[in-house]
Amino acid sequence: MPPSARTIVDPRFPAELARLRRVRGLSLRDLARLAYVGKSYVHDLETGRTRPSRELAAHLDDTLQAGGRLAAMVVDAPTVTTPDDDDRLAYVLAEPTRLDAAAVRLLAEVLAAQRRLDDVLPAPVTLPAMVAQWSTMQQLAERAAGPYAGQLHEVVAEWTQFVGWLHAEARNDGEAIQVLIEAARQADAVDSGPLAAQVENFRGYLERQRGNPRGIVRHFLAAYHTPGATALQRVGDAVQAAHGYALLGDRRSAAGLLGEASDLTEAAEREQAPVLAYWLTPTFSRMGLGLAYLALGDTSAGIDNLRAGLAGLPPDQRDAAWTQEYRQALAVATG
Repeated sequence: MPPSARTIVDPRFPAELARLRRVRGLSLRDLARLAYVGKSYVHDLETGRTRPSRELAAHLDDTLQAGGRLAAMVVDAPTVTTPDDDDRLAYVLAEPTRLDAAAVRLLAEVLAAQRRLDDVLPAPVTLPAMVAQWSTMQQLAERAAGPYAGQLHEVVAEWTQFVGWLHAEARNDGEAIQVLIEAARQADAVDSGPLAAQVENFRGYLERQRGNPRGIVRHFLAAYHTPGATALQRVGDAVQAAHGYALLGDRRSAAGLLGEASDLTEAAEREQAPVLAYWLTPTFSRMGLGLAYLALGDTSAGIDNLRAGLAGLPPDQRDAAWTQEYRQALAVATG
């Protein structure tokens, strides 16, 4: 396993390349001639046997006058590790009993970088590489020994949770549920309240995408009541559970949870977000609050909170795929 994906290719690239070629009325030989590459190479690109570089994707995009569609499907991931780091990780993968603190730290940094990619790339683009890396990490955790194995298990538990989130975001619902069930088991195994709460939060998110209000309430309430969850997490979970109650027409329960979230706000503002939920800020939950108020029929408060929550996002998160449900809700509300 490479410790971090150097180039990430959207799995839809082969089909899109073939489609664009056919739309232009070109044969494999025609495109090869225009792009100054071999016919067999174009065939391998279209069947997925060969992965394009970012430069080649941009060249093919220009050749097919695709307006950036192909170029956007191939991106360079940020470099996290040095060649020496890569050698260290390769050694640990080959000799798990030699796991040391530096290797665990490097793996945590790789995971953090992968999570940041989710803020700028759609989940289907990153998912294949993330699943492959997660599988390798699971195998390493099973074989690791020594004083740093426990720390590795914490990193792997977070990795499992992240893969579950990517499946949920990509709407691979069955896979998301299976992986998040495993993530909950691992969170309990490493005795992490924040991790356990975040798993339930992701389950609640999935139920919201599925349009299941009872599932929304069930999982966000579980997250809210998870022992060890941080105040920042609990504020967001209470707000999102309130949204579920509002969708069910239970205004009293929704209002009660919104009041509890308000009571927690002062404590949350004094906290720093846990690394596993780095996106949480005092204004982040206002997006969920906006959805809750809209469901309660308070359009003005819903619009105000959605706008404030979206405006409070850092620049690298503002165009993330997961923000679209809030943007769409705002667009519908403002009509």
